[in-house]
Amino acid sequence: MHDHRRLGRELDLFDTDPLIGAGLPYWLPAGAAVRHALEEYVRDLERRAGYRHVYSPVLGKRELYEISGHWAHYSDDMYPPMDVGGEQVVLRPSLCPHHALIFRSRAHSYRELPLRLGELGGMYRSELSGVLGGLSRVRAIQLNDAHVFCTPEQAADEARAALELIRRAHADLGVRPARYRLSLPGAGGKYVADPDMWRRAGTLLAGVLDDLGVAYEAVEGEAAFYGPKIDVQIADDAGREATLSTVQVDFHQPRQFDLRYTGPDGAAHRPVMVHRSIVGSVERAVAHLIEVHGGAFPAWLAPVQLVALPVSEAEVPAAGALVRRCVELGLRAELAGPERGSLGARIREARLVPYQAVVGPREAAGDEVALRLRDGRRIDPLPAAEVLARVLALTSRHSPGLWEGDVPNG
Repeated sequence: MHDHRRLGRELDLFDTDPLIGAGLPYWLPAGAAVRHALEEYVRDLERRAGYRHVYSPVLGKRELYEISGHWAHYSDDMYPPMDVGGEQVVLRPSLCPHHALIFRSRAHSYRELPLRLGELGGMYRSELSGVLGGLSRVRAIQLNDAHVFCTPEQAADEARAALELIRRAHADLGVRPARYRLSLPGAGGKYVADPDMWRRAGTLLAGVLDDLGVAYEAVEGEAAFYGPKIDVQIADDAGREATLSTVQVDFHQPRQFDLRYTGPDGAAHRPVMVHRSIVGSVERAVAHLIEVHGGAFPAWLAPVQLVALPVSEAEVPAAGALVRRCVELGLRAELAGPERGSLGARIREARLVPYQAVVGPREAAGDEVALRLRDGRRIDPLPAAEVLARVLALTSRHSPGLWEGDVPNG
């Protein structure tokens, strides 16, 4: 059983400090490398799917969240307002109001829709100290968020496409969902009072799941305050569930912010807002990946992808040159020289690194590499250029295997 909190510290991925505060972890270089690789992967995946990326502030006026409905329905999870220049501003608990204003800032025709806006942005939740833990429950969150503004007729297709993006990302990351949940409203004043809106949005999402043949459970009381959602649930080794990815349909905020587009009839029409997150918060995603892989991340995601191991001091220059070539190609590589112990000790120390490049006298003289894979396989010496080309090809396409011909599990 892997605990990401223990592994995160053992592998120098992240840590905390009481002077920074509970629920506010910092990322060490190895963890930052994993996070950066994940963020770049998501941005590229979204870009290829037609998303346009934006940046928006982590602060907003209280009035913004009064209009969106967060202040009335979500203020218990928000930080208190700060008085700044005679105005009250708050740390945002979500990105959707900012993206609604970005959409509203320009006139839009139906020909521009769907407009897909993505952001890896910071947000803050006032979590109780008792529920905080490692990276899985934090107060400062980096969210992989996006909002699709579309016509009502496009909403189902956009929700379906978002769910397919999520499924592809999970395959690349080695993540297996525990279950899919259709999260519906429950009793009480937690939700926007508009039965017709809830019925329309819930029917739409259920239809998307049915069309894709995805088994799911409908659960009341788990919806967002403004609309139902598809939650992709993950579970740790102890069976504890958490939500990783979501797709939501929102008729509420477009109305609250009076969002409009010009239809083919020349009249103003109300868009639908599809919220979606491929990997959810970066923190929770990395926590789960640490536990799923036990620190042995897929090669494309590993903090160090290749370690060069010179057999003796005589091969250090050749091994150093190999590392520089890796870095120039965009691979994350390190040199582990004889000063760090015997070759066997260094191989054991690098047990989680996907590729261990042993450089002996023969390899140094012939510009070759004797490659050891993390799973124990050994590749006969090959020209260094060929080895790096093969490794780069595998990592560039986010392959779950370590070498050509590997078949992913499951």
